[in-house]
Amino acid sequence: MSAEPRSDHHASILLVDDMEDNLMALEAILTSLNEPLVRARSGEEAMKAILRQRFAVILLDVRMPGMDGFETASNIKRLDQTKDVPIIFLTGTDHDAGYAFRGYATGAADFLTKPFDPWVLRAKVSVFLELHRKTRQLERVLAREQLQFDELAARLSAIEAHMAASSLNDVLELRHHVKHMEELVREMRHGRSR
Repeated sequence: MSAEPRSDHHASILLVDDMEDNLMALEAILTSLNEPLVRARSGEEAMKAILRQRFAVILLDVRMPGMDGFETASNIKRLDQTKDVPIIFLTGTDHDAGYAFRGYATGAADFLTKPFDPWVLRAKVSVFLELHRKTRQLERVLAREQLQFDELAARLSAIEAHMAASSLNDVLELRHHVKHMEELVREMRHGRSR
């Protein structure tokens, strides 16, 4: 699987496991979601991947040589650009309740024990993909609104400067600026009502 950066239309999923069979199983389960799947065979590889691109969700094995899943999750949550990425921990140990507690304490959004139900895993990942899409959509709306607010502030400054520098004989120019600001406010209201 490719590790190339994707547009916001794609919600990449990071699969972190040191076992090839586990990675292949995850890919088989998640391929039907039609989103890019990126592999990492260690915590170190996972950290490199998250610095290269944005992910919607991370599936992270707990037991790995070197940097284990808990340490990897702690490092992910420390970075500003990745602290909000949901992590689903995967473990082969179900008898140790301390694993689940430690997973949630390091910032896990969920915790699944192997072998897990493929339908359940796909459903959980789908929820995080949808949240990722909604977040990107909200970011685009907020960015557009910020541009509109900036333009409105610039026009108000122009009106203020114009009024301070001239007599009130130039009312037509001021009316033009006010009319444009009214249009911007209407657009902004229309954008919020969608």
